[in-house]
Amino acid sequence: MGLYKYIRELWKKPKQNLGEVQRKRLILWRKQPATVRIKKPTRVDKARSLGYKAKQGFILVRQRVRRGGRMRPKPSGGRRPKRYTRRKVVKKNYQWIAEERAVKKYSNCEVLNSYYVGEDGKYYWYEVILIDRDHPNIKKDPVLRRIAKQRGRVHRGLTSAGKKTRGLRNKGKGAEKVRG
Repeated sequence: MGLYKYIRELWKKPKQNLGEVQRKRLILWRKQPATVRIKKPTRVDKARSLGYKAKQGFILVRQRVRRGGRMRPKPSGGRRPKRYTRRKVVKKNYQWIAEERAVKKYSNCEVLNSYYVGEDGKYYWYEVILIDRDHPNIKKDPVLRRIAKQRGRVHRGLTSAGKKTRGLRNKGKGAEKVRG
């Protein structure tokens, strides 16, 4: 087995396998701001598999998202009590929200992908891989150039987390019924 395969095995159960290291990380991350730019990925195997390269033009951000029900904003103006209810926003997962917040902070970048790095009772943490649209290294690469031209792809649900929420990631499920 290669190094990345061992790392992948550890991250399947981080609380058991990483133990004290992960606990100390979470304590440190809780004290930091919600959006933090980092130099190296916490999960090298996952970052590399999602397209991260250790070269200029790539930006890594650790994004914190609060757990719990995400409520719709309180309606302004008068309502009868029946129509005043604030239902949960159920159309987005936490990872998608984390990607949107990271792009809000780094508006000149596009989201390449993101992955889970930790959770506690109050927060989830995701690391978001961003690419700088105007960097020469990104403009040279034909695949990254195409992604960089998709302006606002995270807001349109074109990232992996967005596609998962929209039900576009599992191709076989339901498709067989239509064909057969």
